[in-house]
Amino acid sequence: MAAMREMNDKVREANGFIAALDQSGGSTPKALRAYGVDDDQYSGDEEMFAAMHAMRSRIITSPSFTGDHILGAILFENTMDRTVEGRPTAAYLWEAKEVVPFLKVDKGLADESDGVQLMKPIPGLDELCGRAVECGVFGTKMRSVVARADEAGIDAIADQQFDIGRQILGHGLMPILEPEVDIHSPDKPEAEAMLRAAITERLDGLDDGRQVMLKLTIPSVDDFYRDLIEHPRVLRVVALSGGYPRDDANARLARNHGMIASFSRALTEGLTAQLSDDEFDAQLRSAIEGIYAASIT
Repeated sequence: MAAMREMNDKVREANGFIAALDQSGGSTPKALRAYGVDDDQYSGDEEMFAAMHAMRSRIITSPSFTGDHILGAILFENTMDRTVEGRPTAAYLWEAKEVVPFLKVDKGLADESDGVQLMKPIPGLDELCGRAVECGVFGTKMRSVVARADEAGIDAIADQQFDIGRQILGHGLMPILEPEVDIHSPDKPEAEAMLRAAITERLDGLDDGRQVMLKLTIPSVDDFYRDLIEHPRVLRVVALSGGYPRDDANARLARNHGMIASFSRALTEGLTAQLSDDEFDAQLRSAIEGIYAASIT
């Protein structure tokens, strides 16, 4: 319990950002190719996930990856179940790096309906949350996607995110709700307005003393989510890069005061298996410093 309070205080009060290291089965081959590991360099899921864990371990153990700039890291379930330098990954993050561990819990996206993609069912969520607690994980993350400004679809996404968020809260974990608005949406500003209203309505319905985190696309209108950032039932609002290149994502984020990064592709951009350890750390340090600077405005 003491560690959970310390993690909560760090996420609430400290400067920094959250590293999203949670690529799962469907996105892993693409992430590995970007890292310089081609499909013919592994065979089957076990070798693929081992290669992905080697990449994540290299990032996590890099001298630049510390709690001085990074508040938390979001892990894939397979990563939580593995070790880094002989310690369970979540324990290594907190004990060695002072980085708060989170866990991705969704199982991917359903087909689009009413302009959105809801999450697929999450069988065994209670068991997974129980294991996460045992591993020392602080919170969870789950993603759904808004493609168009459709009120029925956005209400359905908000309902699903908050319903499952309450289930996660029941395990003593902090849920990051991630209803992503596609940066290519033809009516992105309108979708963001509908989403903000839907989130606000459901935040007001949370029990007193309950908080969630929000992971949102960087909005089209600067400081558009300021009211959510200041809402008493929101611990922190973090931003996904959404496909924007890192420099563009950083520039957009810096104009949204109080919103911090939770980048995946933008964080690992330029990192490859072929870099020497010194080159790898220098590249990662540059990325971390840029994302950190954009997160403290």
